[in-house]
Amino acid sequence: FPPAVFPLSCAVQSYSWGKVGLESEVAKLVASGDPLVQIQPDRPYAELWMGAHPRGDAVIRDNRIPQKTLGQWIADNPACLGAKVKDTFQGHLPFLFKVLSVNTALSIQAHPNKELAAKLHAQFPEHYPDANHKPEMAIALTPFEGLCGFRPVEEIVSFLQSVPELRALIGEVAAEQLERSGSDDPRGVSAALRVCFTRLMKSEKKFFVDQLNMLVKRISQEAAEGKDTSGSNGDLLLRLHSQYPGDIGCFTIYFLNLVRLEPGEAMFLGANEPHAYLHGDCVECMACSDNTVRAGLTPKFIDVLTLCEMLNYTPAPGSSKIFPATQSQLDPSVYLYDPPVPDFAIMRIEIPASIKLYLVSAVDSASILLVIQGTAVGTSTAAASEMTLRRGSVLFISANESISLHLSSPDGMLLFRACCLL
Repeated sequence: FPPAVFPLSCAVQSYSWGKVGLESEVAKLVASGDPLVQIQPDRPYAELWMGAHPRGDAVIRDNRIPQKTLGQWIADNPACLGAKVKDTFQGHLPFLFKVLSVNTALSIQAHPNKELAAKLHAQFPEHYPDANHKPEMAIALTPFEGLCGFRPVEEIVSFLQSVPELRALIGEVAAEQLERSGSDDPRGVSAALRVCFTRLMKSEKKFFVDQLNMLVKRISQEAAEGKDTSGSNGDLLLRLHSQYPGDIGCFTIYFLNLVRLEPGEAMFLGANEPHAYLHGDCVECMACSDNTVRAGLTPKFIDVLTLCEMLNYTPAPGSSKIFPATQSQLDPSVYLYDPPVPDFAIMRIEIPASIKLYLVSAVDSASILLVIQGTAVGTSTAAASEMTLRRGSVLFISANESISLHLSSPDGMLLFRACCLL
């Protein structure tokens, strides 16, 4: 039998928003996972891709395996996915697992549902490269900040009243419509919110740049005088404006929740949920797709009309965006993040220092295991030989295979495992 459990060497993406050199969690993981890698101090290490995506297919680190990459190996051994996963997802690994290290904001974006993805891909294949949906989940490794979902209406109305530059862009009629919309009529609220947000995003470039400059000048002066600028979300505005001067995305902070995650906390981003990661490090899992509709905080192609049409205009507090993990009944070391989509789930495995032998149990799905902290020697009947696991190690585990970890670190281990639980 060919080995069904093996280590991977994973692709790094150097997007400009990434943390630089060894400030990046991605770079730190890569450097400790493979001591031969040279980290360049001025290069952004934005994303680590752990999976079989054609634009970042993981390389197999086992010279007994003839296939060079995970994608090739899965194509030749589709049973490794598990019977249900193989049938449901046509012989492909249904998820892409990542680590992100965010220094400056990512674009304001949302991901289409399957129906819209198919339509966008057919019409504009150069911008929408596939026909799949792209739900995603982020779990913080360090304190993590992002914008996610529409704020409660009262918060937006409060900004409309204290930020005259915002009100000028949206216009009096739309602003009053939102102020008058009552909580007893959720469809009316969503309709008013849609009008306000669309008016903002479609405002004339020269007009919004003037308003933004006025706002930034006013808040900078107030901050210099020691005044409280929180009523205008001043700190975040100045930060985003310094990263993307003159960008319409700066105004979205008045519409979207600022969500802060502590390590181990997660947010799930379903289809049509507006979001933008701002700062911090996280593990992320998503359906295997590149479909992103962008509308600000970016130099990339933006598609404001599509974004404004597709968004979910349901206001909700930021606290509702935090996705809970459930501790496993069978194994108290495992916390499961199981989102409301079939494509992926993530396990956080915290092995206490008192445990010296731990079994990574078999699941009926291919999975990818990432070591965040701790060291161990892994053995498996499905592996060619024993494997040294340390911070930054990544393993592919075929369906229904388990691994015994012989821990050698004094303070236990922290692992994340992505899989598909159908």
